[in-house]
Amino acid sequence: MRLATLRSGGSTRAVRVDGDVLVDLGFSDVGALLSLEDWQARAHAITGRTYPADGAEFDPIVPAPSKVVCVGLNYRNHILEMGRDLPAYPTLFAKYADALIGASDDIVRPEETGGFDWEVELALVIGRPARRVRGAAAERAIAGFTVLNDITCRDWQFRTREWLQGKTWDSTTPVGPVLVTPDELPGGVRPALDLRLLVDGEVMQSDSTGDLVFDPVTLVEYVSTIVRLNPGDIIATGTPGGVGQARTPQRFLVGGETVVAEIDGIGRLENRVVKEIPA
Repeated sequence: MRLATLRSGGSTRAVRVDGDVLVDLGFSDVGALLSLEDWQARAHAITGRTYPADGAEFDPIVPAPSKVVCVGLNYRNHILEMGRDLPAYPTLFAKYADALIGASDDIVRPEETGGFDWEVELALVIGRPARRVRGAAAERAIAGFTVLNDITCRDWQFRTREWLQGKTWDSTTPVGPVLVTPDELPGGVRPALDLRLLVDGEVMQSDSTGDLVFDPVTLVEYVSTIVRLNPGDIIATGTPGGVGQARTPQRFLVGGETVVAEIDGIGRLENRVVKEIPA
């Protein structure tokens, strides 16, 4: 099953994607749907108003998650290109909901950065409350997967050892366009999917989620040990090699570029980078 949060008539609607038709599920967004214990059965059964998929505009898959937890240094090749050892534990940082934008929205480049970088990521969405879950319980907590582009201000990220200040600038993080349930993906809750990122048509990142050091189930186990995970929460699983920071010479987004982040079997984010206009 594929779910999305559609923009329609000045509001948003949770929809099921049935080919070229979007079926209204009766909720304002996918996060509201996931708050129900029987969300999957309801989403399968509902036959409501429909919208054409062609030309549809999507909000972030969950517009206001209670938390967005991100993982750094989780692809073997990316870790090596950054000159680091493979980690014993996941490197975690957070984003705030204000950073999230839709699948085709403009990415706003802050005037304060000179190191605006890209990071295509597989993101998982939580579908039931999870606290200290293990094994099958951690697997059941995963509602599905989506695409996230963890756009980063590298110069701000590396001002200190803490990464938050480089990672959660307003209107910089596209997520979507759809949530795909694990039963539709090869590997299920541990999907093995090709992912890539292009800048103005040039491939910058290309890898497989099979290269993850810590897989999605392991991340749910680890994060839920620290903090309660709520339906609609997002965990971004990290990015592969090919980021601008690690290139020789380094390459960053300056404004005007089109950035495409895509994962086979899930979908595609396509966003224009625009310079922020100070208030």
